[in-house]
Amino acid sequence: MTGSRIGTVEPVGYQGRMTLGRKLKAYVALTKPRIIELLLVATVPTMFFAQQGVPDFLLVLNTLIGGALAAGAAGAFNCYIDRNEDRLMRRTAKRPLVTGEVGEREALIFAWVLSVVSVAWLTLGVSVLCGVLGVVAIALYAVFYSIVLKRRTAQNIVWGGIAGCMPVLIGWAAVRGTLEWPAFVLFAFIFLWTPPHYWPLSMKYAEDYSRAGVPMLGAVDTARTVGAQVVLYAWATVICSLLLIPVGDAGWVYGVIALISGGWFTYHCHKLYGLARVGKPTLKQAMYVFHGSIAYITFVFVGVALDPFLGGPIF
Repeated sequence: MTGSRIGTVEPVGYQGRMTLGRKLKAYVALTKPRIIELLLVATVPTMFFAQQGVPDFLLVLNTLIGGALAAGAAGAFNCYIDRNEDRLMRRTAKRPLVTGEVGEREALIFAWVLSVVSVAWLTLGVSVLCGVLGVVAIALYAVFYSIVLKRRTAQNIVWGGIAGCMPVLIGWAAVRGTLEWPAFVLFAFIFLWTPPHYWPLSMKYAEDYSRAGVPMLGAVDTARTVGAQVVLYAWATVICSLLLIPVGDAGWVYGVIALISGGWFTYHCHKLYGLARVGKPTLKQAMYVFHGSIAYITFVFVGVALDPFLGGPIF
């Protein structure tokens, strides 16, 4: 792995006594646990849908542990790769490599250890296919997004978001032993959801990204352009979510949840665009869309989990 292209900035340095508890907390922070939580929200419902019932508990547990370790490894690599940019951004000023709570060499070793353990866990505890998908997920986030795309294009989060789609493929493969069209529909749903989830956040932290030289769309384009893109992706996301009905034989409960939550999310994306069009402040609504996107994806996957138990197929 290589560092960023921006000149090295000296770490702030950790002030205070470094206890074992603080060190462990710093290592956990390297894994970006909030992202792990969001990814796991998609994994278990996908397994329920693939099983059309309750999967084996041990299989679910091994899939979650392996998936969490893989996501943590990718997050740790990302923290190492982005360490110089993180020192220039207020949003990331408390990350362990910035404060000095974890050294660069420690972080890199930690990321590699997590990678090896996660792939071994998925391979031995779930299946070879899941182990391969774990490798792909780590490589997509650590290399394809963090190194190749992030500093080169304002579309970085679009294609880099592929890494965040991998948990549904891993969950499906864990249950079915293969990949099928419903899994790819859920994959596409998360892929399309990622831009309207992240671009509003980039509007709030535009100055941070500009200072760090990272061309996030919210930092390099107008609020009106960002709002328009968010609306287009929101509509595509909702339409994609409904494809699970004809492709995956999803039923009425899922369809109603996906339609209502999707309509609510799209409405607020339109509201963001409307404010931008007339030149009104957009940051408050942008953050509402950001947080709302998390609620939206949670509702959809709750629908995915409930579908095998409530109501029959629409078609």
